Amino acid sequence: MEEKTYVDDIDRSIYDIKDVEDDDFRMQEGLTEEIIKKLSDEKDDPEWMREFRLESLKIYNELKVPDWGPSIEGLDMDHIATYVRPKSNMENTWENVPQDIKETFERLGIPQAERKSLAGVGAQYDSELVYHNVKDEVAEQGVIYTDMESAMKGEYADMVKEYFMKLVTPRDHKFAALHGAVWSGGSFVYVPKNTDVSIPLQSYFRLNAKGAGQFEHTLIIVDEGANLHFIEGCSAPKYNVANLHAGCVELYVKKNAKLRYSTIENWSKNMYNLNTKRAVVEEGGAVEWVSGSFGSHVGYLYPMSVLKGDNSRMEFTGVTFAGNGQNLDTGAKVVHIGKNTSSYMNTRSISKSGGISTFRSSVVVQKSATGAKSAVSCESLMLDSDSRSDTIPAMDIRTKDANIGHEAKIGSISDDAVFYLMSRGMSEEDARALIVSGFADNVSKELPLEYAVEMNNLIRLEMKGSIG
Repeated sequence: MEEKTYVDDIDRSIYDIKDVEDDDFRMQEGLTEEIIKKLSDEKDDPEWMREFRLESLKIYNELKVPDWGPSIEGLDMDHIATYVRPKSNMENTWENVPQDIKETFERLGIPQAERKSLAGVGAQYDSELVYHNVKDEVAEQGVIYTDMESAMKGEYADMVKEYFMKLVTPRDHKFAALHGAVWSGGSFVYVPKNTDVSIPLQSYFRLNAKGAGQFEHTLIIVDEGANLHFIEGCSAPKYNVANLHAGCVELYVKKNAKLRYSTIENWSKNMYNLNTKRAVVEEGGAVEWVSGSFGSHVGYLYPMSVLKGDNSRMEFTGVTFAGNGQNLDTGAKVVHIGKNTSSYMNTRSISKSGGISTFRSSVVVQKSATGAKSAVSCESLMLDSDSRSDTIPAMDIRTKDANIGHEAKIGSISDDAVFYLMSRGMSEEDARALIVSGFADNVSKELPLEYAVEMNNLIRLEMKGSIG
């Protein structure tokens, strides 16, 4: 019998969990200096972080809303609670997590995935981690995997202070500044030199509160010659008011190290997903992004890689599914700085029932990046005449010694292919879902089995129009 994964096309209850109105603490809606100070007090921040939050708020008030993506007029920060603390402290034993929260994550498949194929798990519910654990054999390798607050206050405090929001700074854009002011939760990972973490680590983020924001911070440092696969999952139930996700991911890939960062995002369609992700890669290092974007009303998501060292490389593999009422603006960015660097972007976007899917790529090759190679491939599939798909490539090449290419293709499902599958006994709905799953195979084949199954289930649900 097939096990349920995070999203099951029969059990709809994971989307209908009740609103959280009786939390121990829910921050006042809006964004003021008083609220930031109150949040800092609640988090028991060190003084440098308190000052960082206040400075970020100042920058937030100075900056304008970004104008590169779809409209976010429906997002009103005066009606967003920036911090919601669940009725639980962080636990490292699953049995000690409160029953209602535990049931939510059990429906999402978190404990099953941990037992089967993960080296460690962090589970965040609203603004705080409620569960965090790492296997003994991984900890014995010297791998540090903990929540950001513990890292910031404990023995890794100096490392956090050295790297925190140095790669993504509050001045990058308005929502990076917002993150700097109100961030809460997230994960800190350090992999020592020449350490191979053979099975993945994972963080899962669940925003369950109505009219709230989630602002987790993920900071990963993979030291020289080390190797790590990190998986991130996200979901939220549907409400009739706006929710906001403005997390931040900073990845530091040292000399000859390798990091694969996989994400399956399944936010509900009242969500504004304005996430910022960035990696810097040193000599001989490699970063691989694997991204599946489903859900959310509006999405801005463009993971960026800075290929700083000679012979460093980046790969981005992504799929985006935009359905009714969705405007998903996704893609990737890369900056080539070192010599003989290479990057490859391979994406699929699917739009249905009037959904809008935009692929936005940026390739910058600086003068120093002689011998650079970059290739961008984008394919779009529109499932009806009401949908829209756009490709917006940008290239800034400042050396003649570079090999750069871009290709894009837009198409629709072949009636002949549907007829063939139906002649073999499939319903039309199942035939179309199978074709779309095959179209997105470039992402699913890069994921561990459980997550590939999850993504295919998501595609089936989207094809049926049953995800809120």
